[in-house]
Amino acid sequence: MPSDHYFTPAPDSKLRLQQVTVHLGGQAREVTTANSVFSPDHIDTGTKVLLENTPAPPPGGDFLDLGCGWGPISFHLALASPRATIWAVDVNERALDLVRLNAEKLGLTNITAVTPDQVPSHVQFRTIWSNPPIRVGKNELHNLLSSWLPRLEPDSDAWLVVQRNLGSDSLQRWLDGELPHDFAVSRFAISKGFRVLRVKRHGDPTL
Repeated sequence: MPSDHYFTPAPDSKLRLQQVTVHLGGQAREVTTANSVFSPDHIDTGTKVLLENTPAPPPGGDFLDLGCGWGPISFHLALASPRATIWAVDVNERALDLVRLNAEKLGLTNITAVTPDQVPSHVQFRTIWSNPPIRVGKNELHNLLSSWLPRLEPDSDAWLVVQRNLGSDSLQRWLDGELPHDFAVSRFAISKGFRVLRVKRHGDPTL
């Protein structure tokens, strides 16, 4: 079994770059991916479900792509909302290098690709989009989501895509019980065995 996973911070495997054509922002675009990142050959099905079933993002603000991989969600958000600042966050340095490379190739100047500790603690997010790294394990996943989702601005939404057979329903129940009372969790869409979960933070904290 390979020692490198897509959530390995600094993959040891020899870098092998490849060019892939993907559909983003209504047209075909060529991007560079590599080994030891998540879904290097194409935009994975879960991410496609998220992009195809989630409303357009707000026109501006700080956006979070949590567990960005090589960057398809970040690129989608940056193309849709050029006035926004997209924080592309991942522990995998190789993935972050690819986000920077592709952002430059695509002419996207509003993406900041960083590790979690490099996001300033005062930043709150107008929206959060994520195909979360389920395979890191339940405890690590719960820690990840309970750390980042409370940084959602009031009157804002987070959108998560999770495969049904990898625990989307149990994750929804956990989020509903774990998040503060001004959050509401609902199932927004179902497609191709995936659930898109909407995490809404209300504007009135008494709700």
